[in-house]
Amino acid sequence: MDHWPKDVGICAIHVVVPSLYVDQADLERYDQVSKGKYTVGLGQKQMGFCTDLEDVNSLCLTAVSQLIENNGISYSDIGRLEVGTETIIDKSKSAKTVLMKLFEASGNFQVEGIDTTNACYGGTAALFNALSWIESSSWDGRLAVVVAADIAVYAKGNARPTGGAGAVAMLIGPGASLVVDRGLRGTYMNHAYDFYKPDLSSEYPVVDGKLSVDCYLNALDRCYESYLSKCHGGEVGLNRFDSFVFHAPYCKLVRKSLARLYMNDFINEIGANDENHQHQDWAVAEKTFVELSRTVFEDKTEPSLLLASRVGNTYTASVYSGLASYLLSVPPERLPGKRIGMFSYGSGLASSMYSIKVVDNGGLPGMIGNLKKGVDRLDERTRLAPEQFADVLDSRQKSLHRASYVPVGDRGQLFPGTWFLSGIDELHRRFYERNE
Repeated sequence: MDHWPKDVGICAIHVVVPSLYVDQADLERYDQVSKGKYTVGLGQKQMGFCTDLEDVNSLCLTAVSQLIENNGISYSDIGRLEVGTETIIDKSKSAKTVLMKLFEASGNFQVEGIDTTNACYGGTAALFNALSWIESSSWDGRLAVVVAADIAVYAKGNARPTGGAGAVAMLIGPGASLVVDRGLRGTYMNHAYDFYKPDLSSEYPVVDGKLSVDCYLNALDRCYESYLSKCHGGEVGLNRFDSFVFHAPYCKLVRKSLARLYMNDFINEIGANDENHQHQDWAVAEKTFVELSRTVFEDKTEPSLLLASRVGNTYTASVYSGLASYLLSVPPERLPGKRIGMFSYGSGLASSMYSIKVVDNGGLPGMIGNLKKGVDRLDERTRLAPEQFADVLDSRQKSLHRASYVPVGDRGQLFPGTWFLSGIDELHRRFYERNE
């Protein structure tokens, strides 16, 4: 191809947070664990969650409808819609097909794309597919929408405080304010059972916590090495980036991840890039590099943890909620020209690193203003006690796959404009309404 659409990337972002949350300090007392285990040990402040009124379809319906409305565009302007999620509620029917409900009034049914699934990586795969479509001979000139959404819940135990829920919808096209760097992508794929969901009768995963962290950090090393090998000219290493956003299972792992890249730069500088040497160094020197990289972390990565610390792990939406958090942490006039590193990881495993350049094309103020509409709802949420949170998760687990079924959650607790599950009939068909 001798030419490309100009400045292809993210034109708009919308974040959906649940209207309910539990405080992590309250959860520490309820679980009778040491003070600070969740708030300091994991770096988490609050955790968002959903009652049985919301599922992955309703989260996606809310995210996409609000993205379209906030940006004043028509459903006819969309030629591709792709969903990234690991919250599977049907083994055949994609969440994307449910979203076509939104397109009915426009008469637009020529919309490519379906769901993409691999743990927390599905949103990134969906984004890559949308970018590739726009740069391909199949592109018809319209925009694409990518929505990443998940409900992360765990059985009682150490993993439960690392849950969360939410969605991020993104408008993809040319002339974007957030331009994805072409040709700069590092990817690492492998086979591992670090986190998986073999029991289709339960929302809860099987988790090997230590293996999952090891897989995450190894994937980070490999992607960083691959990304840097494709950089030609300019700074190489963390100095290349004004910000670095990571998939955030919990905030403490993100802190260690930035330190890991800092250590990689140090090893590359002294020429000691042997993998075994690197692994041994990390086991011995983790605390040292966490401390050495403190200023870099506070500057480049900590601003991206607003949503992760207050909502929790949103799986496929996690790294994109980090991007949204960073964009809101910097005055809009200082954003143009900044390069943002992005690391996406999904257990099992799939991972990629890429970068985004902020372009001053006049669209940033509107993008940031619309983005605030979703994130500002953090302060409008309802705080429930840990006992109520536990009851909600028990209710979700017991109601899973029931038919017919009418949700018992309180509709009055939902934010205005939220789509919700109104009922499931005896044929397992789900019906949705919007809270006005």
